[in-house]
Amino acid sequence: MEKIRKVGVIGGGLMGSGIAQVCAAAGFPTTVREVSADLCAKSRQSIEKTLAKGIERGKITADERDRTLANLRFATELEQLAEADVFIEAVVEDLSVKNSLWSDLDKLARPDAIFASNTSSLTIIAMATASGRADRMLGLHFFNPVPLMKLVEVVRTITTSEETERLAMDFVRALGKEPIRAKDSSGFVVNLLLIPYMLDAINALESGVASVEDIDKGMQLGAGYPMGPFTLLDFVGLDTAYKIAEIMFAEYREKRYDPPPLLKRMVLAGMLGKKSGKGFYDYSSNPPRASALGL
Repeated sequence: MEKIRKVGVIGGGLMGSGIAQVCAAAGFPTTVREVSADLCAKSRQSIEKTLAKGIERGKITADERDRTLANLRFATELEQLAEADVFIEAVVEDLSVKNSLWSDLDKLARPDAIFASNTSSLTIIAMATASGRADRMLGLHFFNPVPLMKLVEVVRTITTSEETERLAMDFVRALGKEPIRAKDSSGFVVNLLLIPYMLDAINALESGVASVEDIDKGMQLGAGYPMGPFTLLDFVGLDTAYKIAEIMFAEYREKRYDPPPLLKRMVLAGMLGKKSGKGFYDYSSNPPRASALGL
C-alpha cells in the first residue's frame, strides 16, 4: 500500500462519529459501522449537527459540508467495510470486545489493511495478537471533540512495522492533524499525565483544600489552563475518567492512578458530567453551578 485512501470506522458514537467526520472532510471515502440502523442514523445526525454548527460559526462552508457528507457511508455489517485501507476502532473500552472485533475483521480485511485502535488507556499489544496482523496494528488516539482537537497520538507497538507507522503518520497529517509518537504503555502521553492531575483535583476537594469553583478558577488563572480540572472531568465524562484510571492503576499499581472514593460514588449515582446533566457541576442552570456533594 502506497498510502491510505479508504477508511472504515467501527463505532459511531461520540468519538467514532468525530473521527468519521474529519476523515470524510479530508476527502477520504469513509464507512461507519454501527450495530443497528437506528444507531447509524443517530451517528449521521450527530455529524450533520456538528457540520451545521460549523457553518453557523463560519468555520466551514455549505459546499464543504456537502462534500463531507458525500464521502460518508453507514453500514450495519462489517463486510461492507471490506475494502478499507485502514480500520479505526472506536467501540467500548473493553479488551474482550475489541479483540473479538479484530479477530472478525482479520477474516474479511485485505492482507495489507491497517488496524488502528482509538483506545485511550488499553495497550495496543494486548490487541495485536488477536488482530492476526501484529505488524499492521497500532494505536491512533484522537481527542474529543475530534473535529476541533489537533492532536493524534500514534502508538507503535514492539511488533508494528516501520511501514505501518509511516502510513499512519502520513494519514494523520492528511487529516489536518498533528501526530506525535507515543510508547505503547497505558495512557500513552496525554492521559499518563492528565489522569493523575484530575484525580489529584478530586483528592484536594475531598481534603477540603478549596471548593470546586475555586480549584477550577485557580488552575485557569494561575496555570493558564483553558478549563479547570472539574470542568474537564465533566466534559470527558466521570465514568470514562474512572474507567481509564482503573485500567492505568491495574497496569502501573501506583497510587496516583487510583480512582478516589468520591469519583466512584459519583459514577454509581449516575453523576457522569455534561452528558448526564450533572457531575461536579449541575447543568440544569445557566451558567452551571457547583453540585452539592455533601463534603
